[in-house]
Amino acid sequence: MLTTLMLLVVGPEAHAYVDPECEGLTQKFDDTGQQNFLLNYFALATTMSPTHSPVPWEGGHGAVGLELGVIPPLSCEQRLVLNSTKTEDTNKAPVFPRPRIGFSFPAVGNVTVYGGVGYVPPVTVFGTRNVILSGELGAGTALESGVELGGRLHATSLKTVAEIATPFVDGSEAVDDLYLGTTVGVDVSGGYRIGDWTPYLAVGLTDVSTFFYIGDDDYIGNNTDPFFGPTLSLGAQGTLLEKLDLGAEFYAVPGRTWASEDIAEGDMVGWHTTDGGYLYTARIRLAYLL
Repeated sequence: MLTTLMLLVVGPEAHAYVDPECEGLTQKFDDTGQQNFLLNYFALATTMSPTHSPVPWEGGHGAVGLELGVIPPLSCEQRLVLNSTKTEDTNKAPVFPRPRIGFSFPAVGNVTVYGGVGYVPPVTVFGTRNVILSGELGAGTALESGVELGGRLHATSLKTVAEIATPFVDGSEAVDDLYLGTTVGVDVSGGYRIGDWTPYLAVGLTDVSTFFYIGDDDYIGNNTDPFFGPTLSLGAQGTLLEKLDLGAEFYAVPGRTWASEDIAEGDMVGWHTTDGGYLYTARIRLAYLL
């Protein structure tokens, strides 16, 4: 599911593989920025965003189901590394599935507290073995006008064991690597109930931590710009056939970029992500109401 990130330690005599589709193109960031972006990207792609309104279920009820998150494919400019002399294989899986369960506690006054857990077991898919554990804890209130307001804490831990950084020389023996990504965040949300549906908007802050061990040469990839910045969720939650709970949203991590002076080795402009990453994707959750 999660794929190639980066290989930084190389021999000057080696010749790296470049995807034919990427021949003649230039990586988007300098090598440090490219490394940071790739390390942050897959942690951001697996955060536990809401996919539900500020008050997701009535007190004493919940839902169990499956979430599907889109992993947008990276362009050549985003997966070229080492001054554009090597491409990384990052586009193996278009989505990741996450079984998810949530429950609302009995309301206290007009405040409903809820919690949720998501878990992906260590099943090998697309040549990678991943474990994803996510959790959320939140509270919301539903006003008589139909307006819903709430806040939420969330966290996700991701572990991937696979050939993440491909061998520098094409055809060399593949060795498993280890990638760890952790996200912790908080958001506030507002929605408006219209019949069985509640459109909502959530705005928050998320922090990313990563660890990347490259098995080929016992190298640890250093994330010099771990992401910390804003996130945005725009979606709707509603019921289908009385017992089916559907949530769908557009999820955005709007990173910023700035241009530095030309890199000494060539004419490429050195681009950096000031927040360490960015992501625009979609997620959908279908569950059975308890």
